[in-house]
Amino acid sequence: MNEARVKGVAAADLPSEGNQPERRHPAFRAVWYAGNVLLILSVLLAAYSIAWEYSTREYLRGFSDAIIPEAGSLAAQDKIEAILNWMAHGPARRAAGADVSVSDRDPMDTLNYAAFLQVCGSATNAFINLADAAGLQARRLLLLDSQQMTKHVVAEVRVDGRWIVVDPVFRRLLRGTNGHLLTREELTDPAVLSAATQGLRDYLPDYTYDRTAHVRIARIPVVGRPLRTVLDRLVPGWEDSAFVSLLLERESLATMVLAIFLVMCMALLRVVLRWYGEKRLWLRPMRFREQFRRACYSFLDTAG
Repeated sequence: MNEARVKGVAAADLPSEGNQPERRHPAFRAVWYAGNVLLILSVLLAAYSIAWEYSTREYLRGFSDAIIPEAGSLAAQDKIEAILNWMAHGPARRAAGADVSVSDRDPMDTLNYAAFLQVCGSATNAFINLADAAGLQARRLLLLDSQQMTKHVVAEVRVDGRWIVVDPVFRRLLRGTNGHLLTREELTDPAVLSAATQGLRDYLPDYTYDRTAHVRIARIPVVGRPLRTVLDRLVPGWEDSAFVSLLLERESLATMVLAIFLVMCMALLRVVLRWYGEKRLWLRPMRFREQFRRACYSFLDTAG
């Protein structure tokens, strides 16, 4: 009898598929269910952001088709000039309702409010999004002062293997005296810059190209500098990418990338939790397909 009692106690202590192990580890159960909820929320966010990015792309494609007819047969320079011409002489846009004091990264705003097209940052946003829709590689370029603060924003577009400079707020492709399209390296020469910007009303003398950047991630408090160091080691030249610039210029794309990253993180967390629960705590969390099967059986039994 004692032996049977010992065996019964030992059997009761063994992990099982039931609820006993979960009751012995309430903290793990809470983390497990929280992880599942976060995974579901991140999947929903990803689905929403994918739909948002798709609608934004379709909107921009329609805009681009209206501005640049037969874009497939045009040279890159002609596409750029068509976009700048639309920004300068396009149809009337809404004048009220835009708060230009707030940085806007939604092309549905920057393309439709006249006030945004008068500000270098949002004008560059509108240009880069239209250039991307037209099949061009474009990225933003920040002109910095001695304190590493942004004093002006322009765009760079890849044409014939060179990143040439476009100033969207002044609607100008910067050229040399011989009509040569200029790069930021060439514009570091004060004489070249002066000739390229001659005749531009309100162009300030301190809009120079001696200090530039594509992304100022180092200015993010606390994590900025370590994050830049990690990215420089893992992905050299990452900040020069047109895709990175587009991430910063389109909210829908940035949200989609972030949401997909969250889904991957939450899925990985779920795998790690399952492994820890099974190997360390001797738990057997019910798999989703088993939960779904039981839910279906319960529904059919109730319906019957």
